[in-house]
Amino acid sequence: MATNIEAVVPIPPATVPSVVDEKREDGAVAAHSAPPDYPNEEYDEDVQGEWPTEEEFHTLRRVSDKVPWGVYTIAFVELCERFSYYGTTVVFTNFIQQPLPAGSRTGAGFTDGQSGALNKGQQASTGLTTFNQFWVYLLPLFGAYMADAHWGRYKTICIACAVAIVGHIILVISAIPPVITKPNSSIGAFIIGLIIMGVGTGAFKPNISPLIVEQLPLTRMIVRELPSGERVIVDPAVTQNRVYNYFYLFINIGALVGQISMVYCEKYVGFWLAFLLPTMLLCLCPLVLWYGKGRYVSQPPTGSVFSKAMRVFLRANKGRWSLNPIATYKRLNDGTFWESVKPSNVEPSMRPRWMTFDDQWVDELRRGFAACSVFCWYPIYWLTYNQLNNNLTSQAAVMKLNGLPNDILSNLDPFALIILIPICDILVYPALRKAKIRFTPIKRITAGFLCGSAAMVWAAVIQAYIYKKSVCGSSASLLLPASLGGDGKTPCPTVDINVWAQTGAYVLIAISEIFASITSLEYAFSKAPVNMRSLVMSVALFTNAISAAIGEAFVTVSADPLLVWNYGSMAVIAFIGGVLFYFNFRNLDMEEDELNMLPAGHVVTSKDVEDIPMTPTAEHKTPVTEIKE
Repeated sequence: MATNIEAVVPIPPATVPSVVDEKREDGAVAAHSAPPDYPNEEYDEDVQGEWPTEEEFHTLRRVSDKVPWGVYTIAFVELCERFSYYGTTVVFTNFIQQPLPAGSRTGAGFTDGQSGALNKGQQASTGLTTFNQFWVYLLPLFGAYMADAHWGRYKTICIACAVAIVGHIILVISAIPPVITKPNSSIGAFIIGLIIMGVGTGAFKPNISPLIVEQLPLTRMIVRELPSGERVIVDPAVTQNRVYNYFYLFINIGALVGQISMVYCEKYVGFWLAFLLPTMLLCLCPLVLWYGKGRYVSQPPTGSVFSKAMRVFLRANKGRWSLNPIATYKRLNDGTFWESVKPSNVEPSMRPRWMTFDDQWVDELRRGFAACSVFCWYPIYWLTYNQLNNNLTSQAAVMKLNGLPNDILSNLDPFALIILIPICDILVYPALRKAKIRFTPIKRITAGFLCGSAAMVWAAVIQAYIYKKSVCGSSASLLLPASLGGDGKTPCPTVDINVWAQTGAYVLIAISEIFASITSLEYAFSKAPVNMRSLVMSVALFTNAISAAIGEAFVTVSADPLLVWNYGSMAVIAFIGGVLFYFNFRNLDMEEDELNMLPAGHVVTSKDVEDIPMTPTAEHKTPVTEIKE
């Protein structure tokens, strides 16, 4: 016999209503609890406002609620962390790919030279930067688990910052003059620092974005009257969209300042300073977090519900699969998939011991799995975005720079975002809502795919012109051949195309981020069960890792003479992916409001019962009885 604490520990009636005990044939008491009937932690008793009527729901304009001050302090933490991350990674391509300038001990190229250090070439550079993308987006799964199950979001973020600081310090060591002049030692320290920094970054990312929206007090739609006399619906979804827009704005302010300043540090001082300054700014994060201790609202750890979620999903699949794909499809889509695993639809004597949740939690779980299915399409989108980190930087190196560092143009992306995000939030989105045009998440994500595709078309056209105008033809980034007077060491001369011609690609990618990337943050938070927010957010982030792994397959076409094929294939994949995405999920838009207004569900875990008195009181004397396997 085995005992399951979640099934047999007596739970006070104040916590979970008693249920008629079902007796088994062997006389053992079936300890299956009724679905918990806790007060809804997200119910807004003190919020002034009334529920919208059916008519108001369809006719009133929707607006955002006020944003509390705590949101901005968390956004500042994100700004510092993104300054440190992007300020460091922006120089990775040159650090790995380009050679150490003659006589240099810092890697600085100065006005007319090319900064560099390890001289490993473009494929090695693309491979390592792609690995970094994979690594920092794989680790969020671990960080999310620790936050949801054990540490809570606040503590996990604090630990993540400490780990990231250690990784950054090792990167600084890899670039100091005594080390950078020894390529083997430098790359070893660089890779170690990269891995440790990735652990910290990975644990940080899935928790900071849920934490910022948890500061919002309003969690349901209410009707308010504006000073103008207009009655409007204050919609939490609109507020969340606004917060994530400005959260992303802070991200890109940090990225822009970090990338621009560190590129010039790299060019005129050296890589050691380009790694040191981001480390120093990252050290501000623990100070701000210390200020917010006890002030931030944060969902406490609830114990692991992941295993319960997977058990529910597997039980729902039971009996629906067959060798006939048509029959399988019909069974999976007959409308009873999730209904069959709701506790109210399972006889008490037949409920497994792990079914310690209510029907509402199953509804939340269905919504969370729907969000994860949306995120499954994101690797296609990230393939286009990731070109910013390597190939577009390398493309700029063969163009007419006029004294600019080749990696400065990547800052057009955050610069465009800083301009376009407020325009969308203040002008575009309100105008669409006023015109009763619902630019729902699925539509925004689709638009993001299509804009990403357009950006790759732009890059492919630029690359085609580079090959056309270069004296080296389709080998524009390689060494000057002997037939043209090359000595085996001289690179091909730059092409007479101004580097600012890349502007269109960066602006289009920025627009795609507003529609696709920001929406993914909003969608992960709003659709996840309350006790799985970090986990669902980590799934959204993990799609970056999948994309990076897929991107490794494109490394072979990430060099001359195949770069036109690289950009062209990305454009086609993103366009087809966007069209298929919309047709696959267009029906989900029809459920958007219904999904957002689901009541919060509850699940009892072993962590819940740790705080429950183990000694039965006078009011509750249910015996603790073992359940047979």
